[in-house]
Amino acid sequence: MKVEQIYTGCLAQGAYYIVSENEAAIIDPLREVKPYLDRLEKDNVTLKYIFETHFHADFVSGHLDLSKKTHAPIVYGPTAKPEFEAIIAEDDQIFEIGKVKIKALHTPGHTMESTTYLLIDENGVETAIFTGDTLFLGDVGRPDLAQKAGSVTQEDLAGILYDSLHTKIMPLDDSITVYPAHGAGSACGKNMQKETVDILGNQKRTNYALNQPDKESFVKEVLDGLTAPPKYFGMNVAMNKGGYESLDDVMNKGLNPVSVEDFESFAEETGALILDTRSPVEFHKGFVPNSINIGLKGDFAPWVGTLIVDVKHPLLLISDEGTEEEVITRLSRVGFDNVLGYLKGGFDAWKNSSKETDEIKRISPSEFAEAFNENSKVIDVRKISEYSAEHIDNAYSRPLDTISDWVSTVDDSEHFFLHCAGGYRSMIAASILNSHGIRNFTEIEGGFNGIKKTEKFPVSDFVCQTKTL
Repeated sequence: MKVEQIYTGCLAQGAYYIVSENEAAIIDPLREVKPYLDRLEKDNVTLKYIFETHFHADFVSGHLDLSKKTHAPIVYGPTAKPEFEAIIAEDDQIFEIGKVKIKALHTPGHTMESTTYLLIDENGVETAIFTGDTLFLGDVGRPDLAQKAGSVTQEDLAGILYDSLHTKIMPLDDSITVYPAHGAGSACGKNMQKETVDILGNQKRTNYALNQPDKESFVKEVLDGLTAPPKYFGMNVAMNKGGYESLDDVMNKGLNPVSVEDFESFAEETGALILDTRSPVEFHKGFVPNSINIGLKGDFAPWVGTLIVDVKHPLLLISDEGTEEEVITRLSRVGFDNVLGYLKGGFDAWKNSSKETDEIKRISPSEFAEAFNENSKVIDVRKISEYSAEHIDNAYSRPLDTISDWVSTVDDSEHFFLHCAGGYRSMIAASILNSHGIRNFTEIEGGFNGIKKTEKFPVSDFVCQTKTL
């Protein structure tokens, strides 16, 4: 028997590949299925089942393409109602893969169809659980995503999750390995550990959610501090439940080189958003006017989903040459399939054609230290939790994920400084502000991490600011 965790850091997502004898199973596959097909071919095994722990919200699963290419059936837990052919498992139903067995444990709460899969080895020993978003390391799945107005509340779901954990998972042996669907950085939980594998006994000891004295306390603690989920989550659920375009077709359409001469008119005719995936360092020096920078080398796909939201919105890409396929793949993971093409030759081709360009004013932390005074206005786009821990005295907290709510309140007549933790998020914010005609600002390279090293700035604990920008 072999169990392999296939972890994708930019999504903080874990898929699982299980082999016994000449058969295999895959749990929660990502959108691009070639890595799984390569493993199957290398091991000379047949894919027998594709298990889905639930209808994912934060990414588009590869279950449909993988089933089409391998003819393996897709398995969901009880109550799931996909709009395509699938096996809907009964609670405690056993599936055999070679000499091992996988038992479906219905564990609703994160969603009503959420199911944990229990692996039983060739000797009949229960060895591992694949918990999806039911149980994370250090946390449990957020119970606010599957609410239904007037019928099921987040409190109801949290209570159901408590029952699932205490009737299906807590009674299992402490030695069982826990394989969750996500790790630290995922928006599907709030308190995940950086590790991606643990044993159940350790989680029973250290996971705050498993150590609440009763259901009422569990509900209160699990719901406390939850921020609003990214708005693209619902669209991803719909794609996972209802189906989607083949990634092969998405790739063929998106890998369309567009000449400089056609790029601008193409954007105007289609209403496409110009997405520049170069690094913040390169973007600030020069970019196509009104383009939005979300760097590929970062939490690219989640930020695209959070800020663009509409997965059907047409996109035109500006990328480092040779990265176009990776960009389209990572966009597809969160459902953004409507890529119309990319700028042939990248930004250099645009610049060399004497087309109009724009730039963002960026300074170093030491230059900021010299320019800063008691009248300086500073906007901090980090998360509320980061700001709460430590921030520049009197800086405004304006998290990037809510920029659509606060961008209209910015007064462009008054200069301000803009920063995040390291420069990735603040350049995203800078590009969005710039596209809204707000230009009277300076972005700080290296963000708060660099600012602290200058040792000049007074810092404060959290103060809720209600003043307008």
